[in-house]
Amino acid sequence: MKLFVFSCILLSSWALALPGNIDAALTTAPPAPSGTGKVKFAGVNIAGFDFGCLTDGSQNISKVYPPVRTLNGPDGEAQMQHFAKENNMNIFRLPVGWQYLVNNKLGGTLDSGNLAKYDQLVQACLATGASCVIDVHNYARWNGQIIGQGSGPTNDQFVNLWTQLATKYKSTDNIIFGVMNEPHEVDITMWAATVQLVVNAIRKAGATTQMILLPGNDYTSAGAFISNGSGPALLNVTNPGGTTTNLVFDVHKYLDSDNSGTHPECTKDNLADAFQPLAAWLRTNKRMALNSETGGGNVASCQKMLCTQIAFINANSDVYLGYIGWSAGSFDSTYVLTETPTGSGTNMLDTSLVKSCLAR
Repeated sequence: MKLFVFSCILLSSWALALPGNIDAALTTAPPAPSGTGKVKFAGVNIAGFDFGCLTDGSQNISKVYPPVRTLNGPDGEAQMQHFAKENNMNIFRLPVGWQYLVNNKLGGTLDSGNLAKYDQLVQACLATGASCVIDVHNYARWNGQIIGQGSGPTNDQFVNLWTQLATKYKSTDNIIFGVMNEPHEVDITMWAATVQLVVNAIRKAGATTQMILLPGNDYTSAGAFISNGSGPALLNVTNPGGTTTNLVFDVHKYLDSDNSGTHPECTKDNLADAFQPLAAWLRTNKRMALNSETGGGNVASCQKMLCTQIAFINANSDVYLGYIGWSAGSFDSTYVLTETPTGSGTNMLDTSLVKSCLAR
């Protein structure tokens, strides 16, 4: 495993997925796909405001490395402009730590200075015309404790965070609210109840039409989403009026030997054990999902297998809204899954994986 630019993000990146690999094939013949052959969304993650986050939900905010040139970081704005213009991408996910947003004050108001810095990235994203995912990158935790479970942060504290974010962006159509990055080892029934409270709060704040992404257990693995109870539990989450309009399931899947997203080589295309059974289940339940994290090394095995996975997602665009690669932004060329283009300004060159599979 290669060392990253910042050693503080090693553990965080090691567990970007860790998804299960469980066969969840349905026992009855599913409806046939009726997709258009092209998903609505394709894009990449623009990481940096999440640096310092670990899978226990802690964050050392001194390790944040904003992908914002005016903040002395990499030029995330130019990256997004490049991806949009040269690769026809139209969605960018913008991970950020909960601790950073509130300056380590659990239950507190959004820190005006930190929010202004993060909003620079959000506005740069919006300026491309793309949809922009606000992703709270805390693994359903705050400093080791699960939200709304046991002695962890309360649901009210988490709802307070999302009420403030939704209030700020309620009038921005292209904002997508990513409730939480990769919950793991949660009581899924209790977690679904927490997600319902967040949905209620976002809608009550006035963000009545924007998409909300609903994540499941086991790092929201596409391969375990049905069998671990995430899908069935989250099916019950609705808008305040009882509809499920713009409530989309959030799934992740990597292609290396242990599904961790830490190895350069890819060993599976994730069709039979993940995206095929999930597509059938989504179709049966008349719902949709977004693959908001996937990726591999810039090697031949990943070019073959990720392209196969994305081709399947495109062919099943009636149930899959799109895919978002991990990751560009503040990662440099030493990161095993880097999708950060080289060069600067309007002279950028894509990594081989972006060029081969993620671009369209």
